[in-house]
Amino acid sequence: MSTNRRTAIAVRSIGVASAAAALALGVAGSAFACSISEFSGSASCDDAGHGVITVVDKDGSRTPVTITVKQGDTQVGQQENVIGSAGGVDVDFTVDWQPNTTYTVTVVKTHGGKVGDTKITTPATACVTTPPPTTAPPTTPPPTSPSESPTTDTPTTTPATESPTPAPSGTTTAPVVADTGNAPSPAAGGTTNLAETGGSSSTPIIAGVAAALVVIGGGSVFALRRRRPAARH
Repeated sequence: MSTNRRTAIAVRSIGVASAAAALALGVAGSAFACSISEFSGSASCDDAGHGVITVVDKDGSRTPVTITVKQGDTQVGQQENVIGSAGGVDVDFTVDWQPNTTYTVTVVKTHGGKVGDTKITTPATACVTTPPPTTAPPTTPPPTSPSESPTTDTPTTTPATESPTPAPSGTTTAPVVADTGNAPSPAAGGTTNLAETGGSSSTPIIAGVAAALVVIGGGSVFALRRRRPAARH
């Protein structure tokens, strides 16, 4: 075999090896490049009923990126310097999304160009916000009226009063007057009917009887005196 033929075969082998190496490097480089296919998103609701859009970054090259979420031309969320992993890194955006609405997720390398866009369509049912529990204000008991005041267990003792003894029928109850020694005693068994002077309706009769007794006594004395001298003669 001539020298020229050997040289040609060697050069051809080197070229084939170089092409294979370049192809292998290209495949390996594309495997570690940041691709939009490694990003996905979804819409959900948190425990309080607020809307949340979650973007998952599964970029194994760990390329820092900026993730932006838009609804039409309106930006509703953005997160910078996101570093993903092969296992996936979740990036949450609090968004009160509307049902059946499409949101756009844009991924841009922090130190390079744009990676791409991906779309998210929200569910048909909106989130329902759970109101916080309300605390009832403390109630103030109504004022207690005197009639509703609580009673005590101590019994109230009311002193017993003696009932007055009723006066016997037919008599007049008069106050007791101290005996001065000059007041006449009332008639027994009857009611007194004296005036303020001490007299009564029987006074004239008594005076008449007394006058008659005086006259009779005087006449008897006069008659006895006349009979005694006649007897001496």
